[in-house]
Amino acid sequence: MTLDELRAILVECVGAVTGLDGDFADVDFDELGIDSLVVMETTARVRQRFGVVVPDDATADLRTPAALLDAINAVRPALD
Repeated sequence: MTLDELRAILVECVGAVTGLDGDFADVDFDELGIDSLVVMETTARVRQRFGVVVPDDATADLRTPAALLDAINAVRPALD
């Protein structure tokens, strides 16, 4: 999964958010106005679209989009 794909899903979950239009990968979710429920909704959409399951307890400590992306890609099956 790419950062642009993650951005698109985050926008679907919260609407237009200031800060998602630039280099936001290492910006804290709190600074972006994204709470833990949005992160969980994002992982649910990732599961639905890509078949990637990130356990809910694994998302609790994720503080940035980059960390979330790393968690998704760590469990994402290799694509041929």
